Amino acid sequence: MTTITVLLALTGLVGVAVAGSTLPADVEHALRTEKQLYLATRRADGTPSSKSPVWFMYDGDAVYFTTEPSTYKARRIAKGSDVLVWVGSETGPYFEGKGELLRDPAVAERMAPVYNQKYWIAWLGLFRPRPERVRDGKTLIVKVVPR
Repeated sequence: MTTITVLLALTGLVGVAVAGSTLPADVEHALRTEKQLYLATRRADGTPSSKSPVWFMYDGDAVYFTTEPSTYKARRIAKGSDVLVWVGSETGPYFEGKGELLRDPAVAERMAPVYNQKYWIAWLGLFRPRPERVRDGKTLIVKVVPR
C-alpha cells in the first residue's frame, strides 16, 4: 500500500483514484461513495453463490472487508474462487476480483478508523474490524483486487 493510499484512508478520503486503476469510472465512483458491497463467490460447479452485503474499505487499489473463517465465502476464496462484486446495491456497478485472506491485525487497525467515519454504528464501537479478533483467529480480512 502506498503512503498516499494510507493517508487517504486515515483522512477519510478513501476511494480517491490512484494512478493505474483499471476500474471503469462508474465502479470507481461507486467505491468512493457507496457504503455496501454485495458479494458472491463461485461454487465448485462454477455457479455463483447468493449475494451477501458487506461493509468495506476501499483504498484506491483494493477493497477490504471482514468475515468469519467458517463462512462459505472465506472457504471458497481460500480455494481460489473469484469474488463477484456489486457496489451499492445488488444491481449496482460490477467487477470481479481476486480475493486474498489476510490475518494481519495491522490491517484491521487501518480499517477501524475508516469504518468509524463511514458507518455511524462503528463510531459507537460496534461492528468494526478489531485487531484482537484477527489475532485470535475469530475474524479474517478479505482483500479483493479487481481483475
